[in-house]
Amino acid sequence: MNETRRKVAPSLDSIKTPVEAELKQFNGFFRESMRSKVGLVDLVARYLVRQKGKRVRPILVFLSAKACGRVNQSTFRAATLVEILHTATLIHDDVVDDADTRRGLASINAVWKNKVAVLMGDYLLSRGLLLALENNDSYFLHCTSRAVKRMSEGELLQIQKSRQLNLDEATYLNIIGDKTASLLATCTEIGAASSSDDPEQRRLMREFGENIGMAFQIRDDLLDYQGRKSIIGKPTGIDMKEKKLTLPLIYALHQGNRKDAKQALKRIKNGARQKDIEWVVEFVENNGGIDYAKSKAEEYSERARTALAPFPDSEAKEALLEFVDFVMERTS
Repeated sequence: MNETRRKVAPSLDSIKTPVEAELKQFNGFFRESMRSKVGLVDLVARYLVRQKGKRVRPILVFLSAKACGRVNQSTFRAATLVEILHTATLIHDDVVDDADTRRGLASINAVWKNKVAVLMGDYLLSRGLLLALENNDSYFLHCTSRAVKRMSEGELLQIQKSRQLNLDEATYLNIIGDKTASLLATCTEIGAASSSDDPEQRRLMREFGENIGMAFQIRDDLLDYQGRKSIIGKPTGIDMKEKKLTLPLIYALHQGNRKDAKQALKRIKNGARQKDIEWVVEFVENNGGIDYAKSKAEEYSERARTALAPFPDSEAKEALLEFVDFVMERTS
């Protein structure tokens, strides 16, 4: 089975095949969950539905549920909850970053200004919470609340460290665990919880989500040094321009000589123009930062595969393994 899986480069289209029917139904659930009697809220909600993303998080919820049992109404609520939460955080992120676009369309803050965007994000968070409360999904509520806490802490810690430019590897891993891995872990855990009462299955699925989330973010950070454009539309070098220290650079700063390390930090601190970005990329490559980050991502991907090993063979399990390959092999 593994040989067959590795012959063809994985894509999200192939990964979502086992839950294609559920995803079509999900779109209606998601749209309905954001409805409001307030005209402006409903208008913005309809606009958000047009900004349809790749639906990675609902895909993980449905696949996790199928790997543990059967998709049911609870699974649809779980998928809707995480997608609402994710959408709310993206709206708030766009306000913080003063972003003009999102998924090829003008961002909410660009169309309706920051006040409406912030309030819309708050509205979505409340809708997600109410969705869980109204259906007595206390386990979902616990998991997602924990994720929101971690995501907020991770973002604030990154802001603090970017100002100081003194990030070490342990802190970096803590930040990406909170900012990225926490929500993917929530997706897989509540997906499992929607179809299984087995605490061990829930734990293993959470472990899978946490580890693939870590690998995902490390690979995305690598694209800042290697790719022309990352999966979320960031041009190469954007992390340096935003004074974010990620694993390739953190490792290189530790391995390189002190003079070059100071020069790299100085260039980033001063704004990282294109020539500075090229210099820093070369510094990172020469000091093993690229290879080290690749090996670290592979380490987390293996942990993710190990977490799936106890589950019986199924199309859903195979798709989750393909998702690991997708994360590790993507180049844009």
